[in-house]
Amino acid sequence: MVASTDLVCLSIAVISALIVSDVVITELKLDQILRLIWIPFFSILIFYLSGVYNSVLRYIDFSVIYLLVRTITLALVLNFILKFSFDLILDNYIHSSLNENSIVSVTGWIFGILLVFFLVIGTRILAHYLFSKRVTDKRVAIYGAGSAGMQLAGALRLSSELKPIAFIDSNRSLHGTYLGGLKVLHPTKLEKLVRRNKIDEVLIAIPSASKSILKKLLKEIEEYSVKVRILPGLAELAQGKVLVSELKEVDTSDLLGRIEVEANKELLDRNIKNKKVLITGAGGSIGSEIARQVARNGAKNLILLDANEYALYEIKKEIESISSVTVSSVLANVTNLKRLTSVCEAFKVDTIYHSAAYKHVPLVEENPFEAVFNNIFGTKACLEAALASNVETFVLISTDKAVRPTNIMGATKRFAELILQSYSLAKNDKNSTRMTMVRFGNVIGSSGSAIPLFQQQIKEGGPVTVTHPEVIRYFMSIPEAAELVIQAGAMGKGGDVFVLDMGEPVKILELAKRLIRLSGLELKDKNNPKGEIEIIFTGLRPGEKLYEELLIGDKVSITEHQQILRAEEDSYSLEDLNKFITLLRDAEREGNVKDLKEILKQAVSGFTPEEDIVDVVFLQKEKTPN
Repeated sequence: MVASTDLVCLSIAVISALIVSDVVITELKLDQILRLIWIPFFSILIFYLSGVYNSVLRYIDFSVIYLLVRTITLALVLNFILKFSFDLILDNYIHSSLNENSIVSVTGWIFGILLVFFLVIGTRILAHYLFSKRVTDKRVAIYGAGSAGMQLAGALRLSSELKPIAFIDSNRSLHGTYLGGLKVLHPTKLEKLVRRNKIDEVLIAIPSASKSILKKLLKEIEEYSVKVRILPGLAELAQGKVLVSELKEVDTSDLLGRIEVEANKELLDRNIKNKKVLITGAGGSIGSEIARQVARNGAKNLILLDANEYALYEIKKEIESISSVTVSSVLANVTNLKRLTSVCEAFKVDTIYHSAAYKHVPLVEENPFEAVFNNIFGTKACLEAALASNVETFVLISTDKAVRPTNIMGATKRFAELILQSYSLAKNDKNSTRMTMVRFGNVIGSSGSAIPLFQQQIKEGGPVTVTHPEVIRYFMSIPEAAELVIQAGAMGKGGDVFVLDMGEPVKILELAKRLIRLSGLELKDKNNPKGEIEIIFTGLRPGEKLYEELLIGDKVSITEHQQILRAEEDSYSLEDLNKFITLLRDAEREGNVKDLKEILKQAVSGFTPEEDIVDVVFLQKEKTPN
């Protein structure tokens, strides 16, 4: 098809050259026709041998145009050489004069040559335009006119998803210039593009930008209520070419701009390198990330323990795909002391990261005894299994909700901390297990987190539900939290309570508003009744606090890691702790929620439970008539 088109174009060029030379085509003699007719066919042969027809018209670019120019020039040179030779042959055999045979004038040849370039290249450009004609009206501006931005623009040209119309860049030397046919504009022009509905989306293509720069950039763009997507960082780009599919939605970590401190390799290795590591709750958000990092940091053996069959299967499959570490999966409940002891002894475990716990506040409020059984008795069973097996290090994953808790979950986690503190005080020479607790706040993207819920609600058209306009939370990414947990656990001496530096607290309402604006939508409120997404307040959930704390008292000291602090907090003797545990078992056996709360209030400093919270099962029994 393309060769046929070229043949027609070349024939038109020859005929046009004759017309410009004032030649009457119908009066041409046979020898004159023979001198001209082979030119298009010979040129097509040159095109074929030069690889011109290997190019796909839809993906034509400068390299293809350059190849065409070279090939057409070569074809013309060879044509003139062969024409001169052909003229000599005909002159000898047909006895015609060379001068008589020069039927095309110099002007005609020049016009014909220019027409060949115009027609052959022009038809390809036209075909490229027609074949790549877009089926979308979604227009985008690419923020960043560097190499990544250029690659992204190229990728978009080959797709029908988005249509790039301009580059945005702060580099003044580029303003007003054109890159790949797109004009480079100053960032201040972005507002005008949005206001005039010239663009529907902004694609940030600055993979080398630091978190702080990205945070500042998003802050500027969000005022325009235009959807924003981001090209991954340099590490991801190093794995291959820039693809449209690699663009990601703005997430909480981008908004927070939290700067993560480089890990201390010596601390990461201390409890992991060539060690046999057991992780409880390995299928959960934190447990699974600890498992990934343990696998990457040279553990001798990784034992994954969880009561959730599917979660355990998934994390084992993932670890085996990314690491050569020996992985064993154990399906077990953390309250099963016999099973846990057998696991520790069989694998000769060196380090335990105890992540298994019920953490979802509203669910735990409705099922308080399950939380006591899992979070308190489960921690006690895990620790006793570790002590009986002479495990070197036991690290408890705790939470900021353990500080002056207002819910059952927080109270049970603080009680779990007290268990480690009491056992550490009672430790004798026969056992050298180091017991450490690490306390931190919310992690971005964990199961039950509000942020994924906000994003889903925005996609569904709203409303976005926030419990209270003044709710404040600390946030940290899951990988950073897991990395700091490992490092904190390595610094423990025995009974330590470590607190992670969570940075600046974030107002949840403001976070929800920013996510709405960066999704390209407008907030609907009394000041803007025509907006698209409304925020409604549902009220604080049972046991929920307006803000979380990380320290119970004021006694805190720095450590060798700038983002890890050591807290000194009150504890009980093992004898006093066991008294509380006995009382808890009695309350659990009787299903007495009132006694449960009273016991926890006595044991856990600052615990102020909601009076109207009851076990959902026992509540139903009371409602059901005999």
